[in-house]
Amino acid sequence: MVWFRRLAGVTIFFTFVQIILGGVTRLTNSGLSCPDWPRCYGMLVPTPDGIAALGGTDYAYFQIMLEWVHRLTAGAVVGPLVLILTVLAWRLASRHRGLFGIMVTALLLVIIQAGLGGLTVLDRNSPWSVAVHLSVALLFLAVLLLAYRRAGSQARPDAVGGGIHALAGIAALIALVTVASGAMMAKSGASLACTTWPFCNGAVIPDMADPYISLHYGHRLLALIASLLTLGLAASLRGMERGPVRKSANMAASVVVLQVALGAGVVLMGVPVWIGALHLALGVIVFGSLASAFWAGSRLGFPSHGTDSQHGAVSRA
Repeated sequence: MVWFRRLAGVTIFFTFVQIILGGVTRLTNSGLSCPDWPRCYGMLVPTPDGIAALGGTDYAYFQIMLEWVHRLTAGAVVGPLVLILTVLAWRLASRHRGLFGIMVTALLLVIIQAGLGGLTVLDRNSPWSVAVHLSVALLFLAVLLLAYRRAGSQARPDAVGGGIHALAGIAALIALVTVASGAMMAKSGASLACTTWPFCNGAVIPDMADPYISLHYGHRLLALIASLLTLGLAASLRGMERGPVRKSANMAASVVVLQVALGAGVVLMGVPVWIGALHLALGVIVFGSLASAFWAGSRLGFPSHGTDSQHGAVSRA
């Protein structure tokens, strides 16, 4: 189980890198630098000579390689790691049946995500396809975090009230929608539809007849709701024992403050790539922390009480 948890941690890291790499690919307008899928200009590995032989493209070579490496990381690193984890979970099924079900879910999400990656390219990186692609990546990350949590030797649900547990789940869901809406906003060209902050073009409620302003303003409202829910979750846990739920909630609350400041920087500085990438990274960390808080208070993936009792009786025998 120790090796499973370590490998799950490595997979979580590479999944995080993969999500940020996808964001950088989008921010540098490299999403269509490989116009076909799964190959890139018909090549398994797009070399400088191979690209030059095409007679030139609309993209620099670094853009082509950025998209290609994004695909490579998914297919040659994350995918195989998930497959290995699923096999390990199957071998551990007699000791931890819930873990295998979690990893089967993760494997299915990887397969779906691969198809969505191809669809995103073939649909020419439409805003909706980019948002769905990112949403599934975040769901996949959440499932990996659940597997990592359940593989812990002391993993048991935190004793938190149902209201707090529900608040963590709602906050995580709103955070996911917020991150996805940010990707849709950016891909639609609405990142600078509101040129001032915290108000939109100097107005508390801007002209919503403009679809770009509506999209941008909607993202800000979602970010506000997610931030308030996150801070409220952390505040509601202040008097409780410092368990996994509280630690994860505090992490999310700490990062969300910086995330709001970076959101302002994206607008006021004209969406530089490094701030956009960092903004996405912090958004993923906030979501992951909230998902971890939710999982820490959940019994999902644990055997039923009856199974626990039966195993205990067998051990005592």
